[in-house]
Amino acid sequence: MDIEELLNKIKAYNPQANLELVRRAYQYALKAHQGQKRASGEDYIIHPFAVAELLADLKLSSTTIAAGLLHDVADDTEYKLPAIKKEFGTEIAFLVDGVSKLGKIKYRGAERQVENLRKLFLAMAKDIRVALIKFCDRIHNLETLQHLPPEKQYRIALESADIYAPLANRLGVGIIKTKLEDLAFPYIFPNEYKEMMAKVKDEYGERIKYLERIKPIVERELKKENVDPVKINCRAKGYLSLYKKLKKYDNDLERVYDLVALRIIVNSIEDCYKVLGTIHKLWHPVPGKMKDYIALPKPNGYRSLHTTVICLDGKMTEFQIRTTQMHSEAEFGIAAHWYYSEQKGLKAYIKRKISTPPEKEIPWIKQLKDWLEKSKGLAPEQYLESLKIDFLNNRIFVFTPRGDVVDLPEKATPIDFAYAIHGEVGARCVAAKINGKIGSLSSSLENGDVVEITTDKNRKPSEDWLRIVKTSFAKSQIRKFLKKNSPLQEENTETREENLIQRILPKIKLPSRPANAPKKILIGGHPDLLFKIAKCCSPQPGDDITAYLTRYDGASVHKSSCSNLKRLKSRFPDKIFESDWK
Repeated sequence: MDIEELLNKIKAYNPQANLELVRRAYQYALKAHQGQKRASGEDYIIHPFAVAELLADLKLSSTTIAAGLLHDVADDTEYKLPAIKKEFGTEIAFLVDGVSKLGKIKYRGAERQVENLRKLFLAMAKDIRVALIKFCDRIHNLETLQHLPPEKQYRIALESADIYAPLANRLGVGIIKTKLEDLAFPYIFPNEYKEMMAKVKDEYGERIKYLERIKPIVERELKKENVDPVKINCRAKGYLSLYKKLKKYDNDLERVYDLVALRIIVNSIEDCYKVLGTIHKLWHPVPGKMKDYIALPKPNGYRSLHTTVICLDGKMTEFQIRTTQMHSEAEFGIAAHWYYSEQKGLKAYIKRKISTPPEKEIPWIKQLKDWLEKSKGLAPEQYLESLKIDFLNNRIFVFTPRGDVVDLPEKATPIDFAYAIHGEVGARCVAAKINGKIGSLSSSLENGDVVEITTDKNRKPSEDWLRIVKTSFAKSQIRKFLKKNSPLQEENTETREENLIQRILPKIKLPSRPANAPKKILIGGHPDLLFKIAKCCSPQPGDDITAYLTRYDGASVHKSSCSNLKRLKSRFPDKIFESDWK
């Protein structure tokens, strides 16, 4: 831990950085944390210093690094926020306060977790630097997680992998996302981690050796094309990412072509396509494995060319091709925008003190603000679910017939697409054309699909749609309509079950029953409700039973422990009734 080394690192990428500010922040933190120890027994100052080093690795401003050094002072020492504001000004005090608020509530259940996430997202919408400091704080905590009790290890690791890593990915900070995942992996899946590492340890080395054979061939051919690459290196896949991919491919390592990819960095976009053409002249490309993220970037701003070819010895090999700036953006994501702003004009940058990058460069910030507005009033569980689906999932691009791009989560449906266009379009959609062909409203859309929605003014949202749609906006609009138009909306909870049963009784027909089925089962206290025995679990007299009220066939009686019943219960709690054998 050497403050001079940190200052030299900052000066290397920002010659006009306010190094004195960073030095003062370090000395202030050192004094404030004097005598404090971490769980490891080390001096506490090691933690904020490590956070500052990570922020410097992201090439962030001296203001952000100073805030990183001070991020625990207000909470853990006698030096409170007013003192920090007096010493370092409003901007740094704001950043410290933002990080401080995020740490107030621990991951101990959905409701408290959601409050934490709300604070994080609100802070991000105001100033992304708060999130970047928090990411670096979490990385160092993960690096020293072995000193905490097992239950804390699991909680912190799970939150890191489920919330922070996908969020870093959404912001395009690939280097942070991978670190968070790989550090959390051994604590979430300890056995799987050991098994996978034993399996891939030698394979990583073999594939790197293989790519070293390919590298000179590529260099020789690029020289013929007058392309001078900045760098050609190997990119190894992150451990948790690899684990998820192996699960998808039945643990068949041979099907993971990007375990180690060859990355080629060049000076211009023109050179990117020249390199792509050269590689395809050398080796046959695998159909469907070429992705042009330059022409169509990912929602988080990621740009690159990816192609998989049948290379030496018939092995499928992935190449990634990008410019220097694209590479920096892929590694540092939103943080790279501050760095490039500095490069364009350091003095102007220092005067502006940019706190958020231009909205036209990072449209996700506008999406975030819109989503925060839409999510107001959601129950904690709904908020968390919508967060995971809408913002922490992989994303797809889907097009309108006019060529407008709609950003949706994976497996989104035409109904999600319709609601994304406009609430009225979603509510009245009756059919969809996908790439010129009639498709089901429940079908999963794929990247690049062109979708055309047909509407009918007499159409109304169906309750069944709630089982189909993926986005929280579509779900909230459907629920709002159903609640507004439900005949049960004014009933109290005591009469609701009674009325639901009475409404459905006249509409149902006697279902066929197994010969050994009892004549009577009390369903929600009613002895005369028609029912059938669920075939999935076949409950017998004496088993604990619960009924699910179907739309047309009366009640379906399940064992209370039935996994199908549990799924129905999570989706349709109003249609689940306690039952007894009579």
